Amino acid sequence: MADTNIPSIALNDGTAIPQLGFGVYQVPPDQTAEVTTAAFEVGYRHIDTAQMYRNEAGVGEAIRSSGIPREELYITSKLNNGFHRPDDARRAFDATLEKLGLDRIDLFLIHWPLPTRYDGDYVSTWRTLAEFVEDGRATSIGVSNFQPAHLDRIIEETGVRPVVNQIEVHPYFANEDARAASHRHQVSVEAWSPIAQGGVLGDPVIGQIAETHGKTPAQVTLRWHIERGDIVFPKSMHAERMRENFEIFDFSLTPDEVAAISGLDKGEAGRTGPNPDTFDWIPD
Repeated sequence: MADTNIPSIALNDGTAIPQLGFGVYQVPPDQTAEVTTAAFEVGYRHIDTAQMYRNEAGVGEAIRSSGIPREELYITSKLNNGFHRPDDARRAFDATLEKLGLDRIDLFLIHWPLPTRYDGDYVSTWRTLAEFVEDGRATSIGVSNFQPAHLDRIIEETGVRPVVNQIEVHPYFANEDARAASHRHQVSVEAWSPIAQGGVLGDPVIGQIAETHGKTPAQVTLRWHIERGDIVFPKSMHAERMRENFEIFDFSLTPDEVAAISGLDKGEAGRTGPNPDTFDWIPD
């Protein structure tokens, strides 16, 4: 049964998204249906996948076998880096819907801006995603890993605002410039790598706060994201950890505790993933 305590974040197109979801990044394709089903059993209803994760079909299988009404689910996927040209993006989007077994996706994102590829043109890619909203096959569209200049450019050139910008954010890399640019455009922030791939869990500041609340460092870190208004979707292969990550709505942090965790920011040195200004990888 879904936990009604999970708050929703209002998006700039009039829709809403559950603030806590479940991510399937690095979940092996042949285990995705089983892992996603376990997440559904815990109570997650917001699932974040991507074409480049190669596990959309497993998510689709879990959706079909879950018996959960479609309107209770929130499903996100993202465009493969190799398919930015408009016709390629259209074909790729068709394939996403087919693999998920859906006639409509709740949210579809450009996964990376790739400013050094495609002659620097991610604007035509963004215009193509807007078509999917117009034809009713995507409820909302957004971006991922967009820097302030990337965000400013697509909005200025198309007049279409993303509903979210999914970016790396955690206590060691607060990514405040990209968060501020998103907020300036009323674009909600989704935090990927919310616990820095486990890197923040041994931090003494977070450990002390966790002890104070009788919670784990992971729960306190996820709660920090929630308090700051960001959307998170931690990933785990284990049902026990899934439940732990889900149980973050029965306590809150004080403003001083939020500030103490925010003070751990290391700037660019804290980044664990690629820099979007230079990242240009296209999968085989």
